[in-house]
Amino acid sequence: MNTTRHWPQRAFILSRALSRAFSDTPSPTFPLKHVTRSNFESALLELRSHVRAADFVAIDMEMTGVTSAPWRESFEFDRFDIRYLKVKDSAEKFAVLQFGVCPFRWDSLKQSFIAHPHNFFVFARQEIPLDRTSYEFLCQTTSMDFLAKYQFDFNACIHEGISYLSRGQEDEARKRLISPKGDQLTHPSHNLRETTDLPLVRVADVLFTERMKKRLGEWRDDLLQNRVGGPQEEKVPDDLNQQFRTVFFKMRPALSLDGFTSHQLSLIRMEEVKNDHQRRAEMKINAAVGFRHVIDLLSSENKLIVGHNCILDIAHIHSKFLAPLPSTAEEFVSCVNKYFPSIIDTKILLNADYTLQRKMKRSSTSLSSAFSLLCPEIAHGFTRNVLSYEPCVKVEVHVDEMRSSNWNSGAKHEAGYDAFMTGCVFAQACSHLGIDFQLHSPSENLTQNEKLQKHMNLLYLSWINGDIIDLRTGNRSAELSGSNMIRKPYRKILFKNILLLWGFPSKLKPSMIRDCICKTLGPTSVICTYGIDQTAVFVQFSKAELVSDFLNLKETLEQSNDAISHLHPLSQLLEGGNTHAASYETYKEICASPISKVLFADQAEAVGIKWKTELLPSDKEESHDNTRSHLESAMDSPQAVEKSKSRNTEDVVNDSSNKRFCDDIIDSFLKVEKIRRTTNL
Repeated sequence: MNTTRHWPQRAFILSRALSRAFSDTPSPTFPLKHVTRSNFESALLELRSHVRAADFVAIDMEMTGVTSAPWRESFEFDRFDIRYLKVKDSAEKFAVLQFGVCPFRWDSLKQSFIAHPHNFFVFARQEIPLDRTSYEFLCQTTSMDFLAKYQFDFNACIHEGISYLSRGQEDEARKRLISPKGDQLTHPSHNLRETTDLPLVRVADVLFTERMKKRLGEWRDDLLQNRVGGPQEEKVPDDLNQQFRTVFFKMRPALSLDGFTSHQLSLIRMEEVKNDHQRRAEMKINAAVGFRHVIDLLSSENKLIVGHNCILDIAHIHSKFLAPLPSTAEEFVSCVNKYFPSIIDTKILLNADYTLQRKMKRSSTSLSSAFSLLCPEIAHGFTRNVLSYEPCVKVEVHVDEMRSSNWNSGAKHEAGYDAFMTGCVFAQACSHLGIDFQLHSPSENLTQNEKLQKHMNLLYLSWINGDIIDLRTGNRSAELSGSNMIRKPYRKILFKNILLLWGFPSKLKPSMIRDCICKTLGPTSVICTYGIDQTAVFVQFSKAELVSDFLNLKETLEQSNDAISHLHPLSQLLEGGNTHAASYETYKEICASPISKVLFADQAEAVGIKWKTELLPSDKEESHDNTRSHLESAMDSPQAVEKSKSRNTEDVVNDSSNKRFCDDIIDSFLKVEKIRRTTNL
């Protein structure tokens, strides 16, 4: 009976306990500071203080696309330097629409990180006249559709996005400012433009100008003396003083000029107008720098910059805000390291530690997957229950006056939220690597942390192949131990053994091309064929000299126009007369071009490659002899001799559509030719 009487009270106490266990109901939306032109200045001022206090800053971007053509995708057969060229092309062709910046500061009192996620809308527009008439960029339909799927606000980006000038563009603008036509930076049709260009050529004008400068200086000094020391004794007025009368304009002292000609007034006003134009132009340039002020802030504060699979992000920063991207990876990393000496790629961290790989259950290392698996509390906005046993680095979000540690899942693929996710993944990864933030002091610099040093300034140039670029040297770096455990191993590629083919008949598939070549150079001559697109393939030979043999043979067959040549196994590959072949270096030349045609064959033509066969330099002199020798050696097998005896020529001609019979004609022809040459000797 007592139990029944007290049940409502006990139920209430239990419900309160449960509510405390699962307290802090997530807020409906993730607190994210959106920044556009209208609030950029105030947001930049606020961001400056957050970055200066931060232990690290996470970044992320949303772009209008990634690859300008299918063959610009990252391939297994891409060499290290070509992977950089493809990253370069992407950064140059596409625009950044959002830039996420999220400073993280460790709060030792709360034992958690304080994050300040900012989501900047960015849109390149021409704020001041430069050499280019307007900005241009490509849009990849899949990328734009992807952004639309996640409710990206294109209107806010285009109408309210923050523009910018790169360092190079700012330098160009300042050079124009001091040029004779510098006033165009303020107003190209200013009514005083002629005044600013007025030359002083007459001696009388020079003397008059100097006298006016002296008189104006005296007038200014008199005003200052009167203001500081009280009224001064009046000087005897002369004709010149009669022309200068002190008046007040908007409660400020000014000069009224009387008795001067229009030419003299122009001379007096010239210096003043020029100074005014310069001030206005300076203000306009500073305003046009726009979002690059954020990049300058990140660089000047020398903070640890954290991104996820961020080589393309760094390339965009270089291309948009620093200078045009250089042609080589070595030059690229030299500039990046100068402005951002400490960069961490969280994808490197996730694949460098076996414990982290086990934690992620060898699943995808995409940002969203890593965030969900490593930071479940933060990702889903709930408080850890008593059954959880793994430590978790806490993160609290501050946006304006709002503070929150619980929320519903944020808007993925908004740059500000993705930057927040990146920072959270980094914090958890550091914890798994043995970095105890509870012992972290405000004076400690994460860039000097020994456990992070071996992972710092290493970026995946290509995640597909595990290619890592070292930002300190520009060299290719070996993937760290444990990395290959979640990715299938790729075959070893010898680029000197690779042949590039394009422009062949569209009916031919890579496997068919392989068969054609193997029938000519032997069944083990080709290791594999790799399709670039429907118009081009890589052929990897078993030996480097086979590349030369093929190129020589192809040239010989194209120069011959007899019936035998048309019956050769390679005739199917050369049909139409548009098949091109070259060594791997030609592929680099094509990838380095800023042109981007959809099909590789069209790209090669647009680049200006007109020849059909590019022989290697050492092969051109011995082309004919090597080709004939190779063709003859193909007839030494007993099977070929037996075939030639078992059929007569008439039967083969009547059944010329049969490719095996065509091979017999060639075999017989070459056998006879070999016997003839032996007899002549």
